[in-house]
Amino acid sequence: MKIKHFLSFVAFILCNACLFAQEIPAKSNTLVTDYTNTLTRDEAQQLESKLVSFDDSTSTQIAVVILKSVGGYDIKQYADSLGRAWGIGQKDKNNGILILVALDDHKVAIRTGYGAEAAVTDIAANEIIKNDIIPNFKLGNYYDGLNAATEDLMNYMKGEYHQTNTAATNDGVNWWGIIITLAILALVILLILKNKGGGGGRQIIDSRGSASTFWWFSTSQIWSGSDSNSSDGSNSGDFGEFGGGDFGGGGSDGSW
Repeated sequence: MKIKHFLSFVAFILCNACLFAQEIPAKSNTLVTDYTNTLTRDEAQQLESKLVSFDDSTSTQIAVVILKSVGGYDIKQYADSLGRAWGIGQKDKNNGILILVALDDHKVAIRTGYGAEAAVTDIAANEIIKNDIIPNFKLGNYYDGLNAATEDLMNYMKGEYHQTNTAATNDGVNWWGIIITLAILALVILLILKNKGGGGGRQIIDSRGSASTFWWFSTSQIWSGSDSNSSDGSNSGDFGEFGGGDFGGGGSDGSW
């Protein structure tokens, strides 16, 4: 009975995650993406130029995304999924940082890739939200809050990584990715066998017999760091594309 309950729980998580993954917006080709037109054109361009310059000199990608709402989702989980789906940060360094603002929800999150967690700790992210973002956002000064927050994040990250002109070599093996993928595969197989035997577990295979969107989405993130859907680099700044970085759950969040 315990195994049955556990498998049903995993299936429930996968099914809900499938719907969640489908609500992540398409990958942007800018470091500042404002879906709400909260920032003026000049403000967005100034912020973009600063972040592009920092990316060019350090390889650290700090992205700012402003949405109307994350719906019923936890903003931290949504931000981690968005950062992973877009591949913010370099694939071999995972040094991406995301500031996600949900305007109508009055919520904000700073999330860090694996490689940025040592420099921007959870405590540091929380301090930036409390000292830079929330006071300004309460006054409607969204640009000032984001400008101050990105400035502090840049100060934390300076010296952590340096841009190289040579192509990164992928001579390491992502053992954690292999283990997680095999574990998920084993659970999926067990669920399929139980469903064939008349079990009542939730379905994670679609009506055409193929694996769900989230299954392919999640495994592709583990193996490739979401380096698909590359942009052509044609945007208002000189930003090329996100590097395929991954996110590990570090950071903080707050509300105003």
